[in-house]
Amino acid sequence: MKSVLFAGLILFSSMAGAVMAQDKGVLEVVTMNLKDNVSVEAFAAVDKAIEDQHVSKQPGFVSRETAVSGHKWLVIVHWKSADAAQASMDSFANAPAAAEFMSMIDASTMTMTRYDVVR
Repeated sequence: MKSVLFAGLILFSSMAGAVMAQDKGVLEVVTMNLKDNVSVEAFAAVDKAIEDQHVSKQPGFVSRETAVSGHKWLVIVHWKSADAAQASMDSFANAPAAAEFMSMIDASTMTMTRYDVVR
């Protein structure tokens, strides 16, 4: 009986930990390479337009950071929830600057990973 109770307590604790992690938000990490003929300066302007006109206006948006190393671009977006992050991604294609953004990157190099914030 004690082992069943103990196992239940462990399960409840791990479930509560998962819920707490979700309550702290989601970190979305996107990496991509710019096409060879695209300058960092030109892409930076389009990336800023995506942030200002679309991403930052999405429900659940917290903040967004970008960084570059050569032609490799990194975007980190903080969301209040995984659902908010997914809704933004689902609506991205309709953003005014999305077509230009996508035309400037090598789409085959694009990766996106979401992480639950734990603290």
